[in-house]
Amino acid sequence: MEENFKSILEENGADVKTTLKRFMGNENMYMKFLKRFPEDPNYKNLGISLEAGDYEEAFRCAHTLKGVSANLGLEPVQAAVSGLVEELRSKTNAEVDVAKANAMWQDLKKVYEQFIEIINAC
Repeated sequence: MEENFKSILEENGADVKTTLKRFMGNENMYMKFLKRFPEDPNYKNLGISLEAGDYEEAFRCAHTLKGVSANLGLEPVQAAVSGLVEELRSKTNAEVDVAKANAMWQDLKKVYEQFIEIINAC
């Protein structure tokens, strides 16, 4: 892993040091999974589900995205999606605070797209 790329990730809140331990210090394996992150369909499907008002599916996508981002050490993404997960957890469509969920989605979009740009630039 290039030091410049590692520094950029860390400057933007990624926990590279801890994550590399999870990957047994194998930087190549970490990079392999990190580069696949933009291909993960959960972010796109989360947006589609929120727009359609399918909050059960949106919860599944958000929960999975939370786990994937946490496993990759993308702490800002994980933190942004965590609130949305909790807003959608165990609620019927009528119980979801749509305005709150949409605001959380907008916050998530900013941080997610920031990391996608960083990852794609490496």
